[in-house]
Parts: sequence; structure tokens; C-alpha cells
Amino acid sequence: MTQHRPLDLVVLKTFVSVVETGGFTAAAEQLHLAQSTVSAHMSRLEDLLDRPLLQRGRRTAAPTPAGERLLAHAREMLRQNALAWQDVRNQRLDGVVRLGVPDDYVVYLPEVLAEFEARFPGVELEVRCGLSVDLVRDVKAGALDLAVTTRQPRSPGGEVLWREPMVWAGSPGHDTHTRTPLPLAVSQEGVCIFRERALAALDAAGMPWRIAYTSASLSGLRSAVRAGLAITVLTPSMAGSELRILETTSGLPELPVTEITLHRSPGRPSEAARQLALRLQERLAAA
Repeated sequence: MTQHRPLDLVVLKTFVSVVETGGFTAAAEQLHLAQSTVSAHMSRLEDLLDRPLLQRGRRTAAPTPAGERLLAHAREMLRQNALAWQDVRNQRLDGVVRLGVPDDYVVYLPEVLAEFEARFPGVELEVRCGLSVDLVRDVKAGALDLAVTTRQPRSPGGEVLWREPMVWAGSPGHDTHTRTPLPLAVSQEGVCIFRERALAALDAAGMPWRIAYTSASLSGLRSAVRAGLAITVLTPSMAGSELRILETTSGLPELPVTEITLHRSPGRPSEAARQLALRLQERLAAA
């Protein structure tokens, strides 16, 4: 009968981080370890299990079939470890936290939400995507505990988490920004501060424009821009690597900075909601 040696939770945490961040360097930064330590942890784990856990020769760290199986167990073991600590020390949190986020801002949150769930596995996190104006309304009505939104005239207030410049973005393979009138991919009228500020900047510069593509989703806007149908306005984080940021030398007018804010439901928050708000403040304010 094979004798199964215990798996080291520290090493398992490193493995999960490598997979979730996509590489050894990013995992080392997340865990505050030297990259050589991360490599040593992975070697030790593969030697112990006598299986390759990561596919070699890829730009990002992707698990092998054995790695995929281990990943599910590792996450559960780390979750149970956190629960054990919290139960014994009477620090366990339970309940539900309802967080509202615009579709555009989902790109900012995966890491902080994953960390929250790992730290408080007894809390059920419900994330709802929607328009900033609707999310602020739902927070005020108590239908959401927290909301991360864009500050704009129709959704004022909230605590500023961070500021990011608005930029023009186009397709890497097309010079769509040289067309006249300028074709734009934007969200619907009356709910999007990006649309309003883009049109105001173009009007102030005396540049003719037309709405070529309208979509309520960031993925829809990016698809249109990538195909060369139009250019759009977003933040550098939203553009990602698939779109080209159009610098001021392209002849387009400058855009203002946008503010991303945190709104809280009125009344006394649950401890789980308070802890999530703290982590959003800590991580996003430092972004």
C-alpha cells in the first residue's frame, strides 16, 4: 500500500498563486517571496507527487491534467485551513455580501475578490454587474451592500478609490482615428460618462464625429474597435493588450481623469461587508 506523505499548505498556496497569476514572477510578487523560492516550491511539489503539474514552454503557467486535479484539492485544502483558524479563534465570518460593479470594471477586481474569498471562505460573495447609476440607486435602497462605480453627475458621492486617465483607443491594425467624421464605439446615451466626455472633447476641438457602434458591454465595444469599425474611450486598464492607446500626437483631444468610487448601503454594515470594503480600499487605492 502506497504511503501518502502530507502535502505542505505553504507549497500548495504557491502552486495556486502560480496558476491564478499566470507565472512565477507574478506569484512571487503576490506572495512576497523571491522567485527562486517559488521555483523551489514547485519543484518540491512535483517531486513529491512524481508528476509534472505545469505545462512547460508556455508564456503563461498553465496546469497539466494532473495539475488541474490538484488545483481543485489545493483550493479546498486552503479554504478548510482558513476556516479552521477562524473557528478556533472565533474569527469566522458568515453571511452574504452583495457587490455591484459596472461591466467595465470587472477587469480590476478578480484578484481582490479571490483574496477575500480565500480569507473568508464562510462568506458568500454575490457580484452583480450593471450601470453605475443603477448600482448607486440599489445601494441606497439596500439591495446591494457595496458598489464600485464611476463618479458622474447622475451617481455622485461615494469614496474615491482611485483615479485613472481616460484615453482614446483604436485597433492595432487600422488607422480608424484618421477618418472624417470620426467613427465612435460608445455606450448608450444618458448613462455613460465616457461617452459624454468623449463627445464634449470632440465638440470643443471642432472635430466632426458619428456614432458607429453602440453597446452596453465592454467586450462589445472592444470587438468593434479591434475590427477597425470605430475608436472608443476607456481607461488603460480596460484597453488591455488587444487595443492600441492613441497618444495626443494622433491629433485627438485630451480627455479628463475619471474617478472610481465606493458606495456603501446606509445603516450599520455587516462585518463581512465591512471587511470587503476594507480590502477594496487597500488594494484598489494602491493600484
